[in-house]
Amino acid sequence: MIRVRFLDAGGRPAGEREAAPGARLLDVAQADGQPLEGTCEGQMACSTCHVLVAPEDFAKLPPASEAEEDLLDLAAHVGRTSRLACQIWLDPSWESLTVRLPGAAHDMTGR
Repeated sequence: MIRVRFLDAGGRPAGEREAAPGARLLDVAQADGQPLEGTCEGQMACSTCHVLVAPEDFAKLPPASEAEEDLLDLAAHVGRTSRLACQIWLDPSWESLTVRLPGAAHDMTGR
């Protein structure tokens, strides 16, 4: 299992969940009640699941695709470790992953 830690926009703990390798970060976040919409269901049509990956964990991730980079250009509060949660799959070699929700995290679904 991989321990996923969620921080709020101020960097304070906002949740923590264990997830199986191969799980998609967006699904883990939604199961933990985090305000990430992800309305495009991973089809790369929105940027509502934007997160900031902890700098120490960012190097674990494969590079973002050109399509993901283009969508991040549309997101608010983007930083150098920004990624879309729908594009992050938990790798079995990881023990943990920490992500911060940007200041613009919204959940339009009312959760």
